[in-house]
Amino acid sequence: MRPSEDHYRHKGLRKKLVEELKTKGITDERVLEAILAVPRHYFLDSAFTSIAYDDKAFPIGEGQTISQPYTVAYQTQLLQCKPFDKVLEIGTGSGYQAAVLGQMGVQVFSIERQKKLFDTNKEFSYLKSFRNIKLFFGDGFEGLPTFAPFDKVIITAAAPHIPEKLLQQLKVGGVMVIPVNEDDVQRMMRITKTEEGVFQEERFDRFSFVPMLEGKSNHQ
Repeated sequence: MRPSEDHYRHKGLRKKLVEELKTKGITDERVLEAILAVPRHYFLDSAFTSIAYDDKAFPIGEGQTISQPYTVAYQTQLLQCKPFDKVLEIGTGSGYQAAVLGQMGVQVFSIERQKKLFDTNKEFSYLKSFRNIKLFFGDGFEGLPTFAPFDKVIITAAAPHIPEKLLQQLKVGGVMVIPVNEDDVQRMMRITKTEEGVFQEERFDRFSFVPMLEGKSNHQ
């Protein structure tokens, strides 16, 4: 059962979390404001409410996790979103990253390969309150060619390689943020499409994500 009330205590815990993120190097005020506004405890079972604002990842079922707030803030900061940007998210998961982006006023197109998680998110009243978030059941490696091109692409799972089809769906000047496998962990990368077929790569910190898998899973 998900909680649906946001009390002053939760808001206080979010303030504390935002202060913690600042000490870890998150400086983008719009990202910090979005983390402050989005009730992370809504995305977890009520049993987790007391620890929902710890800077940790938690399991959400189907072998997936809700990402650590620092990871969400870090990826979002690298994206450098502007209001009304079209953003493709690969791996809806809990929906928390999508909500943070939605709170920042971008148009979110989010793909989930796990049917059970997709169905849960479709019925999640808090996510439904965002008119600028669209959810899709599909294979993240394929992206959403019908809705391309995108200003930004964010991958929230460990990619074995940089998916070519997702690069093709970026606008010129567009940015992809992706954790790519490197030994046992992933290297966070930002890829900018400087012109058609030309990409600039930047390498950042190392993280640990659940794997990005091909195809769809209809397991209920």
